[in-house]
Amino acid sequence: MGTVTIGVSIAVPEPHGSLLQERRAGFGDPAACGIPTHVTLLPPTEVDASALPSVETHLLEVAAAGRPFPMRLGGTGTFRPLSPVVYVRVVEGAEACTWLQKQVRDASGPVARELHFPYHPHVTVAHAIDDAAMDRAYEELAGYEAQWPCTGFALYEQGTDGVWRKLREYAFGGAVVPPQACAPADQDTTTLPAR
Repeated sequence: MGTVTIGVSIAVPEPHGSLLQERRAGFGDPAACGIPTHVTLLPPTEVDASALPSVETHLLEVAAAGRPFPMRLGGTGTFRPLSPVVYVRVVEGAEACTWLQKQVRDASGPVARELHFPYHPHVTVAHAIDDAAMDRAYEELAGYEAQWPCTGFALYEQGTDGVWRKLREYAFGGAVVPPQACAPADQDTTTLPAR
């Protein structure tokens, strides 16, 4: 059957996801169109295709143990010079993301693995492009804010064309996000500075 490259992440919902993906493309990042806007829980990981059913069962168990939580993005950060990445910061929900990624990568599960860098939840908006464009991404999105109730995560597979496609969504079990964690329906939760 061969191997497949998978990833697990929390999708950034609309309209925030498309907006950040468009901005990433606008900074000249060629990967932008093939990567849905997300917060990574499991980075690209090669697995035997025959292991996918056990991966899906494991993720169902992780999701069943999880609970919805408020996610809030705000401002920018960078991993430079260690890694050529500019990102939007996760300012609320980071602890829940950290717990989730540990469960996904648990040593007893089918996708146990070590990370190349310590886990730091974020939303990439520029990766491995020229320094001037990285600086522009950092500056132009410095005032960006968005929030939403996170109710689950998804499993993705990278195609031979380099595009990441969603295989399955996993909803958290149990309680709902408290109302105070969500903005009122008529309130705009996205703030983007003028260009």
